[in-house]
Amino acid sequence: LSEAMNFLIKGDNIDVLKYLAEERGFAGKIDLIYTDPPFATNCSFTITDGRAATISNSSKGSVAYSDRLLGLEFVEYIRRRVILMRELLSDKGSIYLHTDYKIGHYLKVMMDEVFGMENFRNDITRVKCNPKNFNRIGFGNEKDMILFYTKSSGPIWHEPREPYSEKDIETLFRKTDKNGRRYTTVPIHAPGEAQKPKMFKGMLPPSGRHWRTDVETLEQWDREGLIEWSSKGNPRKIVYADARDGKRVQDIWSKYKDPQYPMYPTEKNEGFIDLIVKTSSNPGSIVLDPFCGSGTTLEVAENNGRSWIGIDKSELAIDVTKKRMRMNEGGLFESESAFVDFSKGESIV
Repeated sequence: LSEAMNFLIKGDNIDVLKYLAEERGFAGKIDLIYTDPPFATNCSFTITDGRAATISNSSKGSVAYSDRLLGLEFVEYIRRRVILMRELLSDKGSIYLHTDYKIGHYLKVMMDEVFGMENFRNDITRVKCNPKNFNRIGFGNEKDMILFYTKSSGPIWHEPREPYSEKDIETLFRKTDKNGRRYTTVPIHAPGEAQKPKMFKGMLPPSGRHWRTDVETLEQWDREGLIEWSSKGNPRKIVYADARDGKRVQDIWSKYKDPQYPMYPTEKNEGFIDLIVKTSSNPGSIVLDPFCGSGTTLEVAENNGRSWIGIDKSELAIDVTKKRMRMNEGGLFESESAFVDFSKGESIV
């Protein structure tokens, strides 16, 4: 194990998290935590003949995990673990806590307490399935939520972008230049009055506003034909559609539905976890998933050149993850990784 870079650990994560922080020197070393804990559903989830149940469960199936804690007892269960997760996070670290609409608002209050309201970044809505037609009082639920917090005001952040659709381009870039390039224009000034604004082309920014950039850059844009002047002499910056990397990713994620035939009951779509890993960690960062389930986070971290630590106490989760990560009989993965059975007293050495 001394040469291992990554660890799959079987055991109760509160014991493992404490061990990693206090005895193995991982405190302040983890750049990203994505975790998908139980949702206080009061259900047990099973696997029957190799098929995972996500809604209904067979009495003949093998229990993958039991989700029986409810209410304040459940919130306290998560809080005790989140406190340790925060200790493990680096100062530039982020945590994404996956939950649902029934319990998520209580967890939001708890996360505000542990991380500080100032470090709350997003309540991300993730569309998890197709519309449902259950006959019940209430609207159909096709979403869950991901609470995104950082440990400080200076986290790792690689701005995610997604390509413009043809409709986006038609809507956002309504103008066309003489060469057929689609573009739009934006103001070259912004709210907030400057103390001693400089003149640009004989004018000052409007009252209560300031130039978005220095006057030298404005003059360079004008020489390059990137300033459009209105008939009244109002300058605006030209922004070409083909010069943009794409549009900012918003907080509603609609293209990451759960797999139709999962290997494990809580298996999530790889796509949004890939987005999280690329956005909030660097190559070589350590990514931690304390409820690793089927190992999706670990595989995504591996594929993106990150180190990883996965923890789960479910024997079935460990078996699925071992298969997913291509563990061999010698206990090592194809990468420099190792399995540790903390529940049997094994340790990272």
